Amino acid sequence: MDYSKIPSPAFVLNEKLLRQNLELIHRVQKEADIEIILAFKGFAMWSAFPLVREYLNGATASSLNEARLCFEEMKTRAHVYSPVYFEEEFEELASYASHIVFNSLNQFQKFYGETKKADHPISCGIRVNPEYSDVETDLYNPSAAGSRLGVGSDEFPKKLPEGVEGIHFHVLCESDSYSLEKVLQNLEAKFGKYLHQVKWVNMGGGHLMTRKGYNHQHLIQLLQNFKNKYNVKVILEPGSAIAWDTGVLVSKVMDIVQHKGIKTAILDVSFTAHMPDTLEMPYRPRIAGAKEPDKNSRYLYRLGGVSCLAGDFMEAYDFGHELQIGEQIVFLDMIHYTMVKTTMFNGVNHPAIAIWTENDELRIVRQFQYEDFKARLS
Repeated sequence: MDYSKIPSPAFVLNEKLLRQNLELIHRVQKEADIEIILAFKGFAMWSAFPLVREYLNGATASSLNEARLCFEEMKTRAHVYSPVYFEEEFEELASYASHIVFNSLNQFQKFYGETKKADHPISCGIRVNPEYSDVETDLYNPSAAGSRLGVGSDEFPKKLPEGVEGIHFHVLCESDSYSLEKVLQNLEAKFGKYLHQVKWVNMGGGHLMTRKGYNHQHLIQLLQNFKNKYNVKVILEPGSAIAWDTGVLVSKVMDIVQHKGIKTAILDVSFTAHMPDTLEMPYRPRIAGAKEPDKNSRYLYRLGGVSCLAGDFMEAYDFGHELQIGEQIVFLDMIHYTMVKTTMFNGVNHPAIAIWTENDELRIVRQFQYEDFKARLS
């Protein structure tokens, strides 16, 4: 990818890298004899769905809008889960769904009868809470004490309700197969008596199988063993893994300011508006040509976002040279869980969305204007 040809600001997906991820995921799917589906909450760049459809046949949605997008752009009905469903939306939602997972027994009892009115079969499931997760950030931990996500073992009925064909859980976040192994041990201990009674088990997302060093054979063996033990269909819905390390956010330095010895390069992008996970998770994004500071660092620059939020910045990186106004700054691995969470806070314009094609050409997919900002408000 030739960064010099990319206008700023812009999110740019690299098609070659996306295909590499999809090929690996497809291999795991085939060898483990399971189904892996795309999670829209992690990657919903529908201009890339024609490539995704070459390898994955399904997707998971958490709202009416995502379910409709799945039906229209992934060309299939969605596996749907949401903490709650809305009466005025449910009939349309069901028309786009092949599976519907309910977060509580109350929601199942309220809407199960409605699923039988659809003109196609809908398989229903219940989300459970295995009450274990090694996710350390509470914001991303569905198994934290008092979690609203999923039914706990103490709250689960002694008998599986009639009409429940599947069990769903999602307690991982950018995790490895050994974390999944521990979750499955807890799942079996708390919900094992139900696993022989269902047709499918959806193990949610957080399976970062495209990260370097991931033990794919351990994952495959783990899934095969579970599938054979309970005679169920196994479904995974990774969010990050699909688009992991497949693209960048290109920005440029607009100004350089200094206060009490701290230099800040102010960019044409915003951390709070365009990279919210860097503040929420929080994590330090990697930057092309920059490194973490050490005692020998001379060219340190804090990076400031373009919004007026005081905390819209990242602490200093070592760029190895004096930054210049107009210089390009490229944030790496900015495609998964980034575009789906962007905002236009402060009226800050959204970066363009582009694809660096397999033919090494830049294709601008979308550019945003005043009307996009205005249409979000009234």
